[in-house]
Parts: sequence; C-alpha cells; structure tokens
Amino acid sequence: MSHDRRSPNRGDEDRKFLRPAPYADTSFLDSDAWRALRIMGEFVEGFDALARLGPAISIFGSARVAPDDPFARAAEDLGARLARRQITVITGGGPGIMTAANKGAAQAGGVSVGLGIELPHEQQINEWCTLALDFRYFFARKTMFVKYAQGFVIFPGGFGTLDELCEALVLVQTGKIDLFPIILWGTAYWRPLIDWLRATVAEHGMIARRDIELLRMTDDNDEVMEWIEQAFAALHEAHGSQATNTGR
Repeated sequence: MSHDRRSPNRGDEDRKFLRPAPYADTSFLDSDAWRALRIMGEFVEGFDALARLGPAISIFGSARVAPDDPFARAAEDLGARLARRQITVITGGGPGIMTAANKGAAQAGGVSVGLGIELPHEQQINEWCTLALDFRYFFARKTMFVKYAQGFVIFPGGFGTLDELCEALVLVQTGKIDLFPIILWGTAYWRPLIDWLRATVAEHGMIARRDIELLRMTDDNDEVMEWIEQAFAALHEAHGSQATNTGR
C-alpha cells in the first residue's frame, strides 16, 4: 500500500497559482512582502545600471526654475564643464535645474544621468538624459545619488533639494561616505541657512561648529571645478596610499 506524502493542500495551492488571470487574487501586489521585492528590484537595477559610471557629481536644485534663469544657465554651464573633464553628471532627471545640468552634460558629449521618481503629479525624465532610471521609492533613489557620486553641487531649491542636501551632509558628517565636497551654489540664497546653522543650531550645541565647514558656498563655476578637482586628487591620493599599504 503506497502512501501519498504530499500535503493534502498541495493540489489546491498549485491550482491557485495556475488559476487564469481574470480570476486571480491580486491582493498580494499590495502586501509588504511584494513591496520588499519591488524595493530590492529597484536597488538591483540601479546598481547594475550605474556601477560603471566612473567619476561623478550629483547636482541638485529646483524643478521650478525657468530655462533662462541665471541659476539654470549656471547649472548648464557646470554640466558642460564636468562632461569635458569626463565627469558624469547625475540629477533627478526632472525639469528646471536638473534639465539644465543634464543638457549641458549631454551637449558636451558626456554621460548625463537622470534618476526620476514617480510622483502624483506627472514629472517625466527630461530629454537630455543619456542614461535614465525611474524609481518608485525615494530612499532607493537617494541611495543612487550618494553611492555613485564623489561630490554634490546644490543649487537653490525647495523641500526636495533640502532633503538631498541634508542626506549628503549627514552621510559625510557621520563618516558613512568619504569627505566629498558639498557645494552650495548661490551665496545670496544659501547665506541665511549658513547664518542660522552658525547662530542657532551650533549655538545650541545641536551640531559642532566644524560641521558647518563641510559646506562651501560660491557663485562661480571656476571655483566649483577647482574644489572638485582638489577633492578628486585628494581622493585618488588617499586610495592610492591605501592600496600601497595593503600591498606591503
């Protein structure tokens, strides 16, 4: 006499799995387990697409800036300068400052990356991205901004820009990433923030005064490029020294 060792419900589970789509239960698509798989998929796709970028700078700034705005013109010029130095430009892929930086990089023949985000109001990735990725989750997208960049230039912007600025600051302050340059473009715009950090936040002991020195301000792309070149040289020297010490 043979005994069926299979679970008595095994046939039912197979039947549920193979049930035709019109009658399938799709509630699992809204479950946390399925959401975790989507999150993992976004990380895998991002890592796979961006792993071979080489030197890169993330540029942040408002989506509400017009193309002829001085900030947009400066972002476009900076994107072109970076591209001519074979430095990849990474933006959020949207309009405003992001489009300007991507345009400058693309027109100069460089790699112009756009990391888009699904939002309730439509925001398509701009046409100047030579490499574009769409994200559903902000935290997965922000990981790509910081993982593959060796510096950050922050043009004037709103909550999203401030969020990206603080993300970079915290990671550098806590040593989670190397001491990459964090450059605020637009002294008149950012000066009140620096003054508040110095006079209020640091005065109350919420940050160390030296933490403010992680930020640099400028209105000059020559200065931006000089700081980036210096940081890249220091990073190369440090990594070269580490490799030499490891080989001993």
